[in-house]
Amino acid sequence: MNDDAQTPTQRLRGRRIIVTGAAAGIGRRTAQLFAQEGAAVALLDRDKEKLQVAAEEIGGWAFPVDITDDEATTGAIEEAAATLSGIDGVVNAAGIMFQGLASEVSAQDWRRVIDINLTGTYNVVRGCIPWLLQAPSATVVTIASAAGLMPNAAGLTAYAASKGGVIALSKALAAELAPKVRVNTVCPGMVDTAMADGFRGNVGNYALKRLADPVEIAHAILFLTSQESSYVTGAALAADGGRSFH
Repeated sequence: MNDDAQTPTQRLRGRRIIVTGAAAGIGRRTAQLFAQEGAAVALLDRDKEKLQVAAEEIGGWAFPVDITDDEATTGAIEEAAATLSGIDGVVNAAGIMFQGLASEVSAQDWRRVIDINLTGTYNVVRGCIPWLLQAPSATVVTIASAAGLMPNAAGLTAYAASKGGVIALSKALAAELAPKVRVNTVCPGMVDTAMADGFRGNVGNYALKRLADPVEIAHAILFLTSQESSYVTGAALAADGGRSFH
């Protein structure tokens, strides 16, 4: 990306944002960008050590938690809200990549993917709703996948189902929480993070023929969190290098 695209403009000045999956990958890069843009950021992740390092990097606050545990998630959000004196926005970047044919994936593995990617997202948003409803211009951005928009690759049944569920959940929440809270989804293609290991060569069907830099996805999330997208809710933004044209 060019330098102009990374010049902070304080678009999130005064906003109080929770970012999940913030110890690494898209979540960590988003937390960094949001802090540069003036937000106070609470970082959530189950990797306590990496999370603390990520929080210290940006002057944020670390709240280690497994988002599949609804009670623990509610507790972490309450602590974060108390620390930030409220919550104006949420970015749900926590998730796992999972590969396996439907004929081979066990029910236990299926439940694990759904629990982390879909139910975990629900737990986080549900826990934040009381504060979001009190905030002006509140936002939620969930991270799904191009596989949730166009599940056309073998071996991604559980993953695609979980991410398709995130898209549907987000649209339903957008309807339910309007007009107080805007809810949108970013659907990345392959991103240059550890999650892409083992899949990095699979960009032949991408119009741009490359992986995304995490900051490119973070900027899409920034758009949907900022006032620049004030008339956008219930949208699923494909930030996938042309993997799926809409």
